[in-house]
Amino acid sequence: VQLVESGGGLVQPGGSLRLSCAADGRAFSNYVMGWFRQAPGKEREFVAVISQRGRFTNYADAVKGRFTISRDNNKNTVYLQMDTLKPEDTADYLCAADGGPWRTKSYYFTSQRYDYWGQGTQVTVSS
Repeated sequence: VQLVESGGGLVQPGGSLRLSCAADGRAFSNYVMGWFRQAPGKEREFVAVISQRGRFTNYADAVKGRFTISRDNNKNTVYLQMDTLKPEDTADYLCAADGGPWRTKSYYFTSQRYDYWGQGTQVTVSS
């Protein structure tokens, strides 16, 4: 499956952005979808994950309560609503897809679990 992220940009601290990740039409609803981020000089880190029908979600502690992952299977799109943004949220944000069955929430913390990746969209939080 091919993934294309959009919605990144420059935002002031405390602001909001909504990222989108559009997938091609191959059975999008069969995939667990995740968001990761990578800042310059740092390792890629887990942000959020959502199960195939959206019943289960999980978040990194650093974004819990500020970010919300959702999906619209009719539009083959997963979203990441980011509120109360902080400078430390600055990174390249990537979406990823896993074609296997839903497992435990913690299973998806590792980037190696995912089969497909987008190219990323840059988010910069700065005044």
